[in-house]
Amino acid sequence: MSKMKGDCPVCQSEGSVEFESKTEKIPYFGEIMESTIYCFKCGYKHSDMICLEQKEPVKYSIWMDKANLSARVVRSQTATVSIPKLGLKVEPGPKSQGYVSNIEGIINRFEDAVRTALKFVEDDESKNKALNILESLEKIKDGKMVVELIIEDPFGHSTIIHEDASKRKLTQDEIKHLKTGFVIYENE
Repeated sequence: MSKMKGDCPVCQSEGSVEFESKTEKIPYFGEIMESTIYCFKCGYKHSDMICLEQKEPVKYSIWMDKANLSARVVRSQTATVSIPKLGLKVEPGPKSQGYVSNIEGIINRFEDAVRTALKFVEDDESKNKALNILESLEKIKDGKMVVELIIEDPFGHSTIIHEDASKRKLTQDEIKHLKTGFVIYENE
């Protein structure tokens, strides 16, 4: 574990921030570095976790039904999660974080995102599409609809833990079309 002092990026107080970082091994993710920033003056706090190991690029898929809603899902900060039949996709961004959940939790996350989007939609066509998606997600949870969930991770830290889950290595072409959540600056 290492600790350092610094200036706060929020309140600008000199020496009021403590930076702490440590590495450890976590199941499914491998070796990670956890960092925390805390300002003793204004209370600003930020935590982050970065996977330090790269594994084989992987694609998991499972047909979601009522029987496997409790299947464990590990999504790293670099993974893309999609339900193609419903046109739903979550791609990683610079602030993306990994999580451990289950299939029902993934469905709930999609429902929350669609409900949030609904608040900003003004045209009837888009509202109807969003409501149809919510209805379909509810049907999946009720066992009245079966659709495929896909997780693609170019760094291989994600998984679906269930006997019905399929796993295969991502192709180079598939990897090229995936976002990683990292910003890369190239010299011009």
